[in-house]
Amino acid sequence: MELKRVVITGVGTVNPLGNSAEEYWENLKNGVSGAGPITHFDASLHTTKFACEVKDFDPLKYMEKKELRKYDMYTQYAFASSEQAVVDSGLDLEKVDGDRVGVIWGAGIGGLETFHEEVRAYKEERPRFSPFFIPKMIANIAGGLVSMKYGFRGPNYTTVSACASASHAMIDAMNTIRMGKADMILTGGSEAGVNECGVAGFNSMRALSTRNDDPKTASRPFDKDRDGFVMGEGSAAFIFEEYEHALARGAKIYAEIVGGGMSADAYHMTAPDPEGRGANLVMKWALEDAGLKPEDVDYINVHGTSTPLGDIAEPKAILKTFGEHAYKLSISSTKSMTGHLLGAAGAIEGLASVLAIINGIVPPTINHVTPDPEIDEKLDFTFNKAKERGINVAISNTFGFGGHNATVVFKKL
Repeated sequence: MELKRVVITGVGTVNPLGNSAEEYWENLKNGVSGAGPITHFDASLHTTKFACEVKDFDPLKYMEKKELRKYDMYTQYAFASSEQAVVDSGLDLEKVDGDRVGVIWGAGIGGLETFHEEVRAYKEERPRFSPFFIPKMIANIAGGLVSMKYGFRGPNYTTVSACASASHAMIDAMNTIRMGKADMILTGGSEAGVNECGVAGFNSMRALSTRNDDPKTASRPFDKDRDGFVMGEGSAAFIFEEYEHALARGAKIYAEIVGGGMSADAYHMTAPDPEGRGANLVMKWALEDAGLKPEDVDYINVHGTSTPLGDIAEPKAILKTFGEHAYKLSISSTKSMTGHLLGAAGAIEGLASVLAIINGIVPPTINHVTPDPEIDEKLDFTFNKAKERGINVAISNTFGFGGHNATVVFKKL
């Protein structure tokens, strides 16, 4: 069958660098760090005392006050970014055929804070659980509630694949429209892991940076002195739309999503394949799905978490995938600024890739000081300062615990 084309007609985000796409991009291109001391809870007893938190977020812009107690923060973030995307798309909800619009969302954990708080309250305050406990905590509820808000009755589910969750959601959204099963899909991802359980859990794995004396420089992908990732939180949302449908309603079009790849490392519970085999496969298959050659790619928004092993494996995979063209690519890790949004990482990094295409600017990988001899630094990691460049094709990589890999391909229209 002939696959339909899919374009992006609306965007929205709430993340550590801003509560709109415009604010996010301004801080991204200027190399601003979103890290600082944790304010969501008393982190004094934790090994890591900082994170990239969402700032100045007002949920009452997006929902009624009486609803707040029913929604975990990861759902509140989803509501905010989704509302921005719907408004940005110019959709007339009175005229939209809700049967032809779906919601495919990504979340790595779901309501972790809700789980923690309910167990604590059960143990310390009351011998019962809230009736909101399960529907507030489950990882699929954000996508379900968003569909209810707008009357979108098309395909609706949530992908859960750790840090690759939102990218998998976006690939599924693209393919659903490609195959003619929907005209539009609201897609993206949200996560709210900056809480006692999230920080303590990743600390116990020794996955987080402990650079408490200087949080803003703690996320330093590809630097020799990197010591772990920095937790982030938030959400990003997109309206994916069938191209002809978008043209017919005169929609503004940001870019085209032209392909996606999915693979598994099949190697280790938390560590990447040291030779980047799964990462190589996922980029290769994403390009094949998009009908593109390696030399067509201009920019890669890499997974680049600032972890000792991951930051070695991914450049190896890039060299294996792109050969000599790898040295002509622009590469950057925006996690150096936003921290790691876990299941929402693919959404905000996909948005960074789209905004890079539109603006012709590669956002930087900040905090680079000391070269790592194990990393080929002839690759252009866009260290410390943004760079102007024409970008026709950008890809976004996300790799999750369990060996889940996803790559999304965006193209200038």
